[in-house]
Amino acid sequence: MSFEETKKLANGSSIPRLGLGVWQVKDGDEAVDSVKWALETGYRLIDTAAAYKNEASVGEGIRQTGIPRDEIFVTTKLWNADQGYESTLQAFDESLAKLQLDYVDLYLIHWPVEGKYKDSWRAMEEIYQSGRAKAIGVSNFHEHHIEDLLTTAKIVPMVDQIEIHPTLTQEPLRKFLAANKIAVEAWSPLGQGKILANPTLIEIGKKYHKTAAQVIIRWHLQSDIIVIPKSVHQDRIEQNFDVFDFALTQEDIKQIDQLNTNERLGPDPENFDF
Repeated sequence: MSFEETKKLANGSSIPRLGLGVWQVKDGDEAVDSVKWALETGYRLIDTAAAYKNEASVGEGIRQTGIPRDEIFVTTKLWNADQGYESTLQAFDESLAKLQLDYVDLYLIHWPVEGKYKDSWRAMEEIYQSGRAKAIGVSNFHEHHIEDLLTTAKIVPMVDQIEIHPTLTQEPLRKFLAANKIAVEAWSPLGQGKILANPTLIEIGKKYHKTAAQVIIRWHLQSDIIVIPKSVHQDRIEQNFDVFDFALTQEDIKQIDQLNTNERLGPDPENFDF
């Protein structure tokens, strides 16, 4: 694989830079088909979570392709209600059982639940040491959450999955993560579709005969961000993967960076109530 296609995590394992996210993908045929189409297209990273309630179908989609397990990178996440030491161990077992896998490639704490994430992390360190999660990390953690976690953690999170798209570039947090060798992964990388009509993105796309979505995905890749666009449409899944045959210029990247308005589309990790 070329540099573009995988990134080395701090523990030496490799994660594909482009994957399929399955947030809001319905359990059953929709999830099974999306995963199958993605893997048949060439994706090798599938990102799910206990909260998405589609782990069983994700596992089924993986099995139906017949692609060897060690060629696929599977991520799932610990839900907020399951945080705490014992409950994390139990929740992880439940996720593995639903996925029908012996291990996951990455296990993440989904949100920084105050007073609980340190105990959850202790359990995750044990899961990692057991080899049943090949890497562990966090999601939606701000700088201060990670600094707090590091006061007791034995292992530094390998990934922080956060909301990133051209109108929320999160540059200060990304710099902090890079300095701590924590890989950055973007959820809602296409801004939930709300920025696909942006004239700047459309104009840049015209130069390369690419869509605004393809330009955004390429921007993530060239900004050293792991990216997991979600789609349940086969043609869109294929299109989102067709981004390895062109490169944005530094000028393009600068123009896209300038679209930042610090606008969140999802909940703010500073004040969420779920």
